[in-house]
Amino acid sequence: MSRVWLMTHLVVVLGLAGWAWAEEFPLKEHPDSKDWPDLFGPDLAEADFPTGVWYFDNGVLTAKEDRCIWTKKQYENFILDLEFKNAPGSNSGVFVYCMDRSKYISDSVEIQICDDYAPKWAKTPRSWHTGAIFGHQPASEQVVKKAGEWNRMTIVCKGPMIYVMLNGKPVNTFDMRKYTSAEKNPDGTDIPPWLSKPKAQLPTKGHIGLQGKHGDAPIYFRNLKIKPLD
Repeated sequence: MSRVWLMTHLVVVLGLAGWAWAEEFPLKEHPDSKDWPDLFGPDLAEADFPTGVWYFDNGVLTAKEDRCIWTKKQYENFILDLEFKNAPGSNSGVFVYCMDRSKYISDSVEIQICDDYAPKWAKTPRSWHTGAIFGHQPASEQVVKKAGEWNRMTIVCKGPMIYVMLNGKPVNTFDMRKYTSAEKNPDGTDIPPWLSKPKAQLPTKGHIGLQGKHGDAPIYFRNLKIKPLD
């Protein structure tokens, strides 16, 4: 066994510690995250959210309103592993790198979660579908399951690079540095006007949040786990 092979293997096993920014997708499969810390701590003790909006129902986290839940802590380089289940018509998302939660729509990066099969979302731009960096870069393929089935999503954030794995498939590799306009994506597509700050201008550290009952349909989460990489 060569020293080079051993060191490379250890980097992967230890959760990409010391891994440099690169476009090569860092995961071959979803991680074994069962022993990682809970994203929001026990009983949401490390979360900020409107009273009475977010709650657990038999171990499943959901919301009564379209209000976000946020980590109290800010995260820089990390792996976030979670499961989600759409209801018919769900539209939600995971927000990362949010420094100002009062302006989270423009001042964060959203990894989209959506019932892609619902009539009201199926014909929207692909950058509005599950696994996309919302409004910017679509997922490489549609692998989200139909409403009522559990999905697994792993998000790796390392500096300006964001990687998304969905149901065992690497579906997005996003480089914030390439998104220097608030009007046009690098491929020429339009950016929704409410995303008014170029992603290249955002910090690569901040709170992590989940979107609540958006689109008049609930969303469900479980097994929300995080591993800081520094």
